[in-house]
Amino acid sequence: MTVILFAIFLFLLLRPNQFNQTTVTEPDQEPIDQVISQVESMDEEVQTATNDLSQTLKEAVEQTINVFTQNDYYITAIGDSLTQGVGDETNRDGYLSTVKRRLSAMDYRVRIDNFGQRGFKTNQVIDRIKEEASVQRSIRRADIILLTVGANDMIKIVRDNILSLNEAIFDEEIDHYQSRLIELFELIQSYNEDVEIFLIGFYNPFEGYFDEVEALEDILNKWNNIGKVTFESYEQGHFIPIHDLFQIDRVNLLANDNFHPNETGYSLIGARVLEEMLPTFELIAQEKKEMMDEQISPQ
Repeated sequence: MTVILFAIFLFLLLRPNQFNQTTVTEPDQEPIDQVISQVESMDEEVQTATNDLSQTLKEAVEQTINVFTQNDYYITAIGDSLTQGVGDETNRDGYLSTVKRRLSAMDYRVRIDNFGQRGFKTNQVIDRIKEEASVQRSIRRADIILLTVGANDMIKIVRDNILSLNEAIFDEEIDHYQSRLIELFELIQSYNEDVEIFLIGFYNPFEGYFDEVEALEDILNKWNNIGKVTFESYEQGHFIPIHDLFQIDRVNLLANDNFHPNETGYSLIGARVLEEMLPTFELIAQEKKEMMDEQISPQ
């Protein structure tokens, strides 16, 4: 009897209450999916906008850094009238204007100091370097030195021996010329041991004027060759030939004095100089970039 009464008590206690029972209604799934989709879409738009802004800021910062950290490159040009640009109708530094313009077009920021002086012989170029502080300062910071010397040394031989000019006289003087080239190269290195030094050869300025020198081409080749051999014997020495540029037929490359290059002639020289110099220049640029990256990278 007791068991029956206990069972009835549990039934009454645990049965559902019809009056207090709470009905839970499942929400409509479709509106929820729409809300979730809208939220996700908004998140994507916000993230995209954030990424775009971050990229824009990053590019702006990189451009600003490039402006302030872009490397300057220094070229010092020393020599005679070919360096000065005598004969260039535009008065824009002769072949150097072509070199600078083309390097600038390649996004290199270049400064070129022009220490050319009409009529200077090799010994006078040497004296100028020794005596002028501005030339010495330019050499010290230069990445590259461009030289034009030798033509006036040959002209002096012609003037001193005009009545007895022959090939043997040039052969006798070529050793003295080589000694001056060695002195010039090592003098420049005494101010900047890391600089790359380019000697630009000379074309034939005598053709048509001194026909009595039968072996003129041989003489020019010998003098150009001694410059090449001398400079290339040094690790940082280079030689740039230009003699062949002035053997182009039916193209006037000389100024009104029929001696110095005109604008076209200088443009050809500038293009040749850049062609020969560019591999070395690009190595210098790469070294500078690596040094700059090391300086600005976090430790």
